[in-house]
Amino acid sequence: MRFIVMHKTEPRWEAGAIPDAELIARVGKLMGDFAKAGVLLGGEGLRASSLGERLRSSGGRHTVTKGPFTPGNELPAGFILVRTASLQDASAWAARLANILGEAEIDIRPLTEAWDIGMVPVPPKLTTHRYMLLYKADAESESGRPRSAEQRAQLAGLLEELSKAGVLLAHIGLQPSQQGRRYTFRGGKHTVMDGPFAESKELIAGYAMFQAESIEEASEWALRYGEAVGPPEVDLRVVEETLRASNPNRS
Repeated sequence: MRFIVMHKTEPRWEAGAIPDAELIARVGKLMGDFAKAGVLLGGEGLRASSLGERLRSSGGRHTVTKGPFTPGNELPAGFILVRTASLQDASAWAARLANILGEAEIDIRPLTEAWDIGMVPVPPKLTTHRYMLLYKADAESESGRPRSAEQRAQLAGLLEELSKAGVLLAHIGLQPSQQGRRYTFRGGKHTVMDGPFAESKELIAGYAMFQAESIEEASEWALRYGEAVGPPEVDLRVVEETLRASNPNRS
């Protein structure tokens, strides 16, 4: 089974703070342990929402709001990773996705690159950037009912277009939150809550995706992830297996 553990943001990251060397080392060691165990499938951080856009679709009309985002329903149903020349180009693809989803809210945010946090110099002649198009959960997606045949065909068609355009990096759909777990960290201790989750009010700040034989095995990794990253909360979710597309490790 594939799982994804996602950590929530904090005010310092939304303010544009850069991770210190200790945090980078802790997370690097954890990712190394994931890789050594042969279970790591991908992982990324997200830059502050002030660098992104939020697209809302209702009644066939789109409204785009520049970041920073005011937290609302931040429970994800899935996301698409793209590499495009600009935020506007990524937002245009998000609008195409919204047309398929119908009533939808999609956050378009840049991924954190090694040069964004001072680990390496900015590559010369950099012309493209990676973005996450994160679409939010609703009653329909949380019900576990499959999309209609028409919607599945439209989504597959969009992914094919993204691939042919050379911008698709990955599509990750998530199972309803009732199959997941939420971990809250305070004062060196943690609490665990089984799903379904109430609408989360905290923005996603990053994730790791990995393989595990069971939710219990995945939970051990999720706890290690939370301890290494140090967020107030992480969610462990089961990845949908019906819409694999591309490699989440592709850069």
